[in-house]
Amino acid sequence: MISVAEALGALFDLVGPTAPEMVPLRAAAGRVLARDVSATRTQPPFAASSMDGYALKRTEVEPDAMFRVIGEAAAGHRYDGTVGPGQCTRIFTGAPVPDGADFVVIQEDVTRRGGLITLNRDVDSKNNIRPAGGDFAKGDIMSAPRWLNPADIALLAAMNIAEVPVFRAPQVALLATGDELVMPGETPGPDQIIASNTFGLAAQLEALGAVPRLMPIARDTENSLKTVLDLAQSADLIITIGGASVGDHDLVAGVAADMGMDQSFYKVAMRPGKPLMAGRLNGVPMIGLPGNPVSALVCGTVFVAPVVRAMLGLPAEPAARQTAPLARDMPGNGPREHYMRARLGPDGLDPFTRQDSSLLTVLAGADALMVRPPKDPARAAGETVEYIPI
Repeated sequence: MISVAEALGALFDLVGPTAPEMVPLRAAAGRVLARDVSATRTQPPFAASSMDGYALKRTEVEPDAMFRVIGEAAAGHRYDGTVGPGQCTRIFTGAPVPDGADFVVIQEDVTRRGGLITLNRDVDSKNNIRPAGGDFAKGDIMSAPRWLNPADIALLAAMNIAEVPVFRAPQVALLATGDELVMPGETPGPDQIIASNTFGLAAQLEALGAVPRLMPIARDTENSLKTVLDLAQSADLIITIGGASVGDHDLVAGVAADMGMDQSFYKVAMRPGKPLMAGRLNGVPMIGLPGNPVSALVCGTVFVAPVVRAMLGLPAEPAARQTAPLARDMPGNGPREHYMRARLGPDGLDPFTRQDSSLLTVLAGADALMVRPPKDPARAAGETVEYIPI
């Protein structure tokens, strides 16, 4: 068995970023920027008023000073003249500041009578002007790689970027194995269960920005498994679920080897998820996950998610960990790294009592995987522990 860190390193060696592609700005949210882009304009492109008020010269601002209103400026409609001594223009938020003016008095600080305004005695000293280029300048860079969130999309729009270079979303084939499985909505036989792992993993992959492809269930025969693996080889990544152990009905490793798989590793010193396998099947990266539902989804968090992020051009690094106090005493851990379903509460991180790898209800009630290193000693409530948010 190899360690989790060694397994992750081997997995990263199997994959690389997908090819970049151009997509419309509207389709770029949740994608990863593939190369640097530069602003094609300055924002704001002119000095603009940040308030409704009157634009005039700062040197003339004093209590009870009077000014003649010579025009008006609104957003999208500048005043084309020049503000001279004793003059001002009515101005609204977002409007260009007229030539000759360098101060905007907010409308609450003036009294207007017809075409004249009088400043109040207490005028705010703030000039209420947003300078040209105060947000960004033409040529400013948005650096890649970068996961594009809604604020990034708004920034790209303001930069006048209509098409965005992003890494292509990897196609991931999900292949469940086993005679015992039927699809949700079907009527299982007396010895069958519903295939749940592919649906949970598909949801994980979609949240990461990948495109899952749910393959037909491979039955426990070499011909069935070979047929589905043949179909899966057009994907960027193949993930099998179940059949990766060493039982008489665990056929994945043998069939994949017969089809040309170059195995990278088999078995990882972790709980849950020990029977994990990886390699390349005729050049396509392949990960064989355990069949127990919690094991499959935990491995999805610990291994598949970092691999997919690397394929999207993001740094090849483990799932991000956080720390929290332990809510209760815990006994020492065994020789394998343990990812315990837990819930973060007011007293800290509280691992569930039941950790069996078949219990999806426990996983659904968890919001964290507490990480126990191999041979971690007993821990007392209040000690700091690491966890992965889920």
